[in-house]
Amino acid sequence: MTEADHRAVREVLDGGRLVSDVDGATPVSELEERWARRCGTPHCVATSNGTTALALALSALGVGPGDEVIVPALSFIASGLAPLHQMAVPVFADIDPRTFTLDAASVESLVTPRTAAIMPVHLHGQPADMDALGAIAERHGLAVVEDAAQAHGATWRGRAVGSLGDAAAFSLQVTKNLPTCGEGGLLNLTDARTAERARMMREFGEVIAPGKDRDYVSYLLGWNHKMNGVQAAFTLSQLDRFDEYEAARQRNVAAFLARLADLPGIAVPRATPGSQHVMHIIRLRFDAEAAGVEGVSPGAFRRVLHRLLRTEGVPVSRYQLMTLPEQKVFTDRVGFGRGYPWAAAEPPPHAEHPVARAVIEDSLTLQKRHLHPDAGPALQRYADGFEKVWCHLDVVAHMARASR
Repeated sequence: MTEADHRAVREVLDGGRLVSDVDGATPVSELEERWARRCGTPHCVATSNGTTALALALSALGVGPGDEVIVPALSFIASGLAPLHQMAVPVFADIDPRTFTLDAASVESLVTPRTAAIMPVHLHGQPADMDALGAIAERHGLAVVEDAAQAHGATWRGRAVGSLGDAAAFSLQVTKNLPTCGEGGLLNLTDARTAERARMMREFGEVIAPGKDRDYVSYLLGWNHKMNGVQAAFTLSQLDRFDEYEAARQRNVAAFLARLADLPGIAVPRATPGSQHVMHIIRLRFDAEAAGVEGVSPGAFRRVLHRLLRTEGVPVSRYQLMTLPEQKVFTDRVGFGRGYPWAAAEPPPHAEHPVARAVIEDSLTLQKRHLHPDAGPALQRYADGFEKVWCHLDVVAHMARASR
């Protein structure tokens, strides 16, 4: 956070354009224009956070009661909740073991006449296979809503994430690669009519346009999902430095992962050929047998590594403790009223999620600390910690066997 960020916020406070629905240009409208231009999409709607951006995307595309939305089994909870907020049913597909994004074959197996949309999540900053998923959507006439909450600046086949489907939701939460000073979101849209609906739904279903007096008439079912001027100004200031920060992150992370890749039994994240991975989260998978530690389960190996790495000052964490379909809100079919939409929906198709479960069982993550452009020295210290633990794999083996 720099003086430029402080100055941008002070200018909004001094100028009085604190909300998004005043007449004329605002920091919010400027952020929308700049982000749409950067991503190569015709429309962008700023929102209060990334979750409301996802829900607004589905609503503006007409997804609602009786519909199903295919979502990856490994993601942040918002990916599964957004369909429920529209009274649609999330259907969980398995993931690819290297990219942690939707597995196209699993998605194809779950399409039914009730499927309305596919939600590829560009998890941790790695774009999903949009070629394969786009082909499935085209074959079945489905909408594609990108969950790009963790993928600002990522690209797929030379195109920016956020321009690869019918809609794309980004989070600006303070821990993201492109943050605001708290919570915020951006929703990219390709169709003008859908974008108009999203703008109306964002602000109580009203038509609020420059040069038009507000009539306080709600034409659609809407919410209050607006972003304020302070949030937008902060993000605009961060956006001025985004490319510089991203280049620094890539250098720092590449140097860190190069050291870890030399250690047996660690699978480090790598960008899919033709894509740009922005490394919002670094997820590392561990293979005890490949490390020379035999007779130890993946979970036991990961638990001991977690303990020892933290002892060495490496701030690894699990991030998720279970797959999305194992979350109680979905296993207990919690909904609205008397359990809607579950109570009114036909039983959704079911898939096993062995890959998602295996990834959670054998992996640890690094979050947030590496996003700072000056985090290179810290990452090198983390690599020191990994190397020290790997010099004592006999101790790791003993502890893991004793923990069974």
